[in-house]
Amino acid sequence: MSEGDFHQPNDKLFRTTFGVPENAAGFLKESLPREISTAIEWSKLKCEPGSFIDSRFRSSQTDLLFSVPFGNAEGWIYLLFEHQSSPDRLIQLRLLRYLVRIWETLTEKRPSTQKLPVVIPVVLCQNAENWNVEPRFSHLLHIPDHLAIPLSPFIPDFHHVVIQLADLPDDAIPGTPSGVFVLRVMKAERRGEFLTDAVWDHSLIVRVPEEVLHLVLTYMLARDIDKEGFFAKLESLPDPEIRNNAMTLAQQLRQEGRQEGRQEGRHEGRIESILDLLQMRFGTLPEGLSEAIRLVHDETALKELHRASVQCSSIEEFSRKL
Repeated sequence: MSEGDFHQPNDKLFRTTFGVPENAAGFLKESLPREISTAIEWSKLKCEPGSFIDSRFRSSQTDLLFSVPFGNAEGWIYLLFEHQSSPDRLIQLRLLRYLVRIWETLTEKRPSTQKLPVVIPVVLCQNAENWNVEPRFSHLLHIPDHLAIPLSPFIPDFHHVVIQLADLPDDAIPGTPSGVFVLRVMKAERRGEFLTDAVWDHSLIVRVPEEVLHLVLTYMLARDIDKEGFFAKLESLPDPEIRNNAMTLAQQLRQEGRQEGRQEGRHEGRIESILDLLQMRFGTLPEGLSEAIRLVHDETALKELHRASVQCSSIEEFSRKL
């Protein structure tokens, strides 16, 4: 997935950090049942391409698929990062759909496959408070008590591993320095605690690569954060090289943010102008047309659409320009 496919800052930070097998392995091997974890060859963990999420949920979910040997068998781990603000009561149904897509992708790539590999689904929740999450698929089904046993052969069932950031103390988050730092930041974002000592733990920050620190600072400045408090935290970092580099980077990001904000304002203004012209000339717009126009991000394309909104003789003619 290209950088342009990320829909939220959460996506880019999560995928960039945990798309690195070392960071993913450091977190996952402590999060799976011990008997399974000890059987996995973590040094051979490999991040596979692709996303299996329904398009309508890409603003609240991000996923990563890993292949790794389970002893003498091929195995996969599917990591779904859930960053919506409330629990999803049908998450098991969605997971089942994603698992089927994973297996279908495998059989398309390897038509001669005789047996499918096991896929372990892991759901990581970026929640502020603990959710009452049921990890078993059959929990969704209404199964009469007196028929539970005779119906069991006809019921697809599986468990998924649930990891809730709200349930993890900061000092108990497992993994590499990069993985721990990013998850502490994501946990803090939901609680409005970006400026806590757990996030600005210098003993942790000095072990984080510069590119990860860059991503985290970008993430923070894109969220709701006390800017004065943020820069005060940067100034308090004891390591002079890290402090100076972080301050310089943060200032650059702040300036870029202002420039992007102005550009975004012009972009939105052009879209509103197109919509106003179309409505003034043709009345109520067809369902979906406004949404299609708002999805255009290329400035040159928007200029052409603006011209078309003035020159086209019908809404149908304009629609063909999209």
